[in-house]
Parts: sequence; structure tokens; C-alpha cells
Amino acid sequence: MALRAVSKRIVSPHLARLSRPISSYADLSDENKMIRDMARQFAEAELMPIAGNVDAKHEFPTNAIKAMGELGFMGINIKEEYGGAGMDTLAYALAMEEISRGCASSGVIMSAHNSLYCSPVNNFGTKEQKEEFLTPYASGNKIGCFGLSEPGNGSDAGAASTTATQDDVSGDWTLNGTKAWITNAHDSSCSVIFATTDKSLPGSKAISAFIVPTNTPGFSLGAKEDKLGIRGSSTGNLIMENVILPSNALLGKQGSGFKIAMMTLDGGRIGIASQALGIAQAALECALKYSKERVAFGKPISSMFAIQNKLSEMGCKVEAARLLTWRAAA
Repeated sequence: MALRAVSKRIVSPHLARLSRPISSYADLSDENKMIRDMARQFAEAELMPIAGNVDAKHEFPTNAIKAMGELGFMGINIKEEYGGAGMDTLAYALAMEEISRGCASSGVIMSAHNSLYCSPVNNFGTKEQKEEFLTPYASGNKIGCFGLSEPGNGSDAGAASTTATQDDVSGDWTLNGTKAWITNAHDSSCSVIFATTDKSLPGSKAISAFIVPTNTPGFSLGAKEDKLGIRGSSTGNLIMENVILPSNALLGKQGSGFKIAMMTLDGGRIGIASQALGIAQAALECALKYSKERVAFGKPISSMFAIQNKLSEMGCKVEAARLLTWRAAA
């Protein structure tokens, strides 16, 4: 993979937190500049031409996601031994911005897969779980999702109505419940699911996390949501009716689900910020282009002070958001 070759040249200081805040493009390492340029070139060549149709037709960009996996973007922070690229969080933010600039749907697919599926499996999974449920996903061969939100509880990680009951003899777990508004729902091969395992404990201690293959008997999907945008990424319900899992499907320790969810969501903020940043940059570029083409009173509106002022304010806000995101990632 392209990113794996780059990652081997990164010395240890680049893998640690930067000693000072990033204040300009010049502060990026040569390796991170290469990653940003590679992601931008890919986005402009492969994503921008298909972005409109992907969104209009609710079409999962299969070929594009496969190519992103080959470049190392679908497991960018995961170690090479588990199929990833072994890059740092700043590299993830840079690549995410450029992918989202080219196609918002591809960006959210990449973000949810990396931040919400690969990350918790990588951080809390056993060696055996990583080999089975991380390696083929970090390489981009399969997609994963994150089952936290519920119809009645939203994303309150301490109030899961979904239950998981363990058999005293076999040790198997039986899951029942519904997860709602799940990104990548219809395109995932596996999901991290949060369920209540002990109702006698306080909310945050009653929740556990499980690795649930989507082809498990009793696991089904609701209808795809008809969204206003970013429609190439499927969003829907995960429905579990007496889904039986082996005891080793538990991710982390029993009762640690709340902690896993919070840590995962904290890390996911970088991906979300980078998605928004890429979309904002694309919107700014579209607005600038239109201002040069739209003629009013005999001249392009880009020559008018009110429009210039609006565009300059947009540019300042995007740049401020970029530097803040980079600083958080570094």
C-alpha cells in the first residue's frame, strides 16, 4: 500500500505529539505533506467525477472505497501487522479532509469505518479478535460500523435498551434490540454493538460491547434512510432478534462498554471535524468559481465588494478551522 511505504520513513518524533502547535502548512512533516498531496490527487481524479451521481442515486462508491483501501486510507492508523498503514492521527485528518473535499459520501464512509469500527477493535480487542475482525477491515476488504444510537435513547451510551444475556452453561450471549441511524449499516460486514448486560448496575457500568458479524442469524437491517445529503453512505437500523454470539464476542471486559463508547467517540471527533473541513473547502471553491461566472450589472459579481467580503470571511473561517483541526490531531 502507498501509505505503508510512507509510514516506514517516519521517525519517532513524527509519531509523537508535536512539541509546538501547527500554525501553517510549512509546519507539516514531509511525510504528512506527501499524504495530503496523494489524497488530494486521488480525490480530484477519482472522487470528484462521481460525487454527484453517488449522492443523487444513493449509490455506495464500491470501486472508490476499494481503491482507498489499496492506498491505505481504510486503516490509516492501524499497525501494518493488522493490515493498516501505521500512520498518525494528523495523517488521518489530512487524508480525511481531502477525501471529503472530493466526495462527502466517501469521506463519511472512511471516517465511520476508521474511527468508529477499526479504532475500538484495535484498542480493546484481543489478538485473536484483531486477526479476525480488524485485519480484513483495515485493509479495506470489508467495512465495519458502530451500533450505539437507539430509537428511544439517541446516542446515550449509558442507557442502552438493547440487551445481552449470557447463558450460564454455554457462556453464549443472546442479543435483542435495535440500533438506529447507523452509518454504513447496509454495507458493513461487522458491527461493534453496545448492550446492557447487567440491569442491576448503574447505567455506565451495565453496558458491554460486542463484535457482531452482520451475517449472524437473527441480525437484520431496516430500510435505508432517505437523507438530504451524503447519500452514498447508507444509514439505517440494525435489528437483533435472539442473535446468539459466542463468549469471545465480548469486546473488552464486561461492563466496560460505556468507557469504550466514550473513548471511541472522543477519537472520532477528529474525523468528523476533518469531514466538515473538507466539505467547507469544497463549498468555498464552488462559491468562488460561481462568483467569477455570475455576471450582474455588466461585470462578474466577484468584483463587487460585498461578495469579496463574504468570500474572504468564508476563507478565513475555513483556514481557522483547518489549523484548529490540525492542532487537535497533532
